[in-house]
Amino acid sequence: MIIKYRGVIVKQNKTPFFTKLKEYTTFKAAHFDVPGHKMGKINDEFKEYVGQNTLMLDVNAPRGLDTLNHPVGVIKEAQELLAEAFFAEHAYFLTNGTSQGIMTMIMAAVRAKEKIIMPRNVHKSIINGLILSGAIPIFVKPVMDADLGIANGMPLESVKQAILENPDAKAVFVINPTYFGVASDLKTIVDFAHSYDMVVLVDEAHGSHFAFNDQLPISAMQAKADMAACSTHKTIGSLTQSSVLLLQGKRITPARIRTILNIISTTSPSSLLMGSIDVARKNIYNHGKKELDRIIALTADTRERINKISGIKAILPTYFKESKFEYDLTKIIIKVSDLGISGFEAYKELFDESRIQVELAETHLILALFSIASSQQDADQLVEALEKLAENHRKNKNIVKKIFINNTFPEVYTRPREAAVHAPIKYVLLEEAIDEIAAESIMIYPPGIPIVIPGEIMCKSVIDDLKFYIEQGSTILSDTEDGTVKVVDKEIWFKWREEQ
Repeated sequence: MIIKYRGVIVKQNKTPFFTKLKEYTTFKAAHFDVPGHKMGKINDEFKEYVGQNTLMLDVNAPRGLDTLNHPVGVIKEAQELLAEAFFAEHAYFLTNGTSQGIMTMIMAAVRAKEKIIMPRNVHKSIINGLILSGAIPIFVKPVMDADLGIANGMPLESVKQAILENPDAKAVFVINPTYFGVASDLKTIVDFAHSYDMVVLVDEAHGSHFAFNDQLPISAMQAKADMAACSTHKTIGSLTQSSVLLLQGKRITPARIRTILNIISTTSPSSLLMGSIDVARKNIYNHGKKELDRIIALTADTRERINKISGIKAILPTYFKESKFEYDLTKIIIKVSDLGISGFEAYKELFDESRIQVELAETHLILALFSIASSQQDADQLVEALEKLAENHRKNKNIVKKIFINNTFPEVYTRPREAAVHAPIKYVLLEEAIDEIAAESIMIYPPGIPIVIPGEIMCKSVIDDLKFYIEQGSTILSDTEDGTVKVVDKEIWFKWREEQ
């Protein structure tokens, strides 16, 4: 079926890969290929729970279904539709999350010892991309919001200054939006970086829906960024771990992207994940504007209702506009610390007592994500649970305790690859790590933004932050589990460097 949308005739109602995948399940073939469950012929409790169709769709590039590592058939066609829908020239299915796309972008844009400008509040995958590429990060400090305790977007003037001070940098990396929904002046950043012939890469993990509603911030491809990685599973309904990589322009060639993807990708990508991307793209293209209009109205109403609850505050989009940032209207930041509790305490209590699962907690707040699958009933349950939370703590607490977390980032001593891969290491207790050079990334999850990365100096504020998060029961991601941290063995390292 051909439909007309955005002023052009397109075939976005097609799902080439998913349609072919369903067709394949009807073939009466004897299977002597992988996977071992032979399209669901095995009998176990997993099949009993998820159903026969799930296993029948789980196939590994059989005849007629194309291959992701070298697409020439239905995957190629599906990716072309994906590119068209997202305003890109080329698009790629990712079956290892947006992390795969981010590492591909960095490895495609910068080589060892080349500079890349980026904010410090980056996801662990970006640090891993630096380690794999060997690039040198030039960190731009994001705007730190002392009231909310979060990092916001990249200030335009700071980005311009970093570009002017590092004209030899090869790329600029932008998080747009942040995990909390804050968007920078992306179009101006792209134009300025391009005027210095720098590649612009965008972590659009939380903004894959931006291209489908003009009430939302501009998408990376619409802003003419060179590449973007989008978590379609986060906001437009594909399965967890499915994402897309978008490319346009001539600064990075499709051949280079394909080379890197083939290095870091599995040769057995999930057909379930690819099929879900194919269908999610069709759905958001055809229904995204209407459904996102509904969700934007729903979140606006929900913020208004939350702000009638004493002690709890839903942050309004105008709060960020005053700082010249745009905001993703499908997200709600909810400040709870005026109740005398941290966001971590609220996160646990909301689930344990009201079965409300929010996306994440921070020191002062929690974050609620809405999508086109959200309903009025969901919003009602959230408001009722917050009313109960507020009532509990108005009864039990008369004094609001001071909650503080550091809003600074550590000093960089050396590039991440050198500290994480090449330098000799040792393990020390967290309490003894002050002034040591980190040899690993340590972060709380979610969101997975490192408190310290390889090559940074572990100052006292880093240790204090980690202790605070541990006390709050947060999930700490690091390379160790015994209370130690991995650091550079400076004595051996300095001696080795002197001998070179």
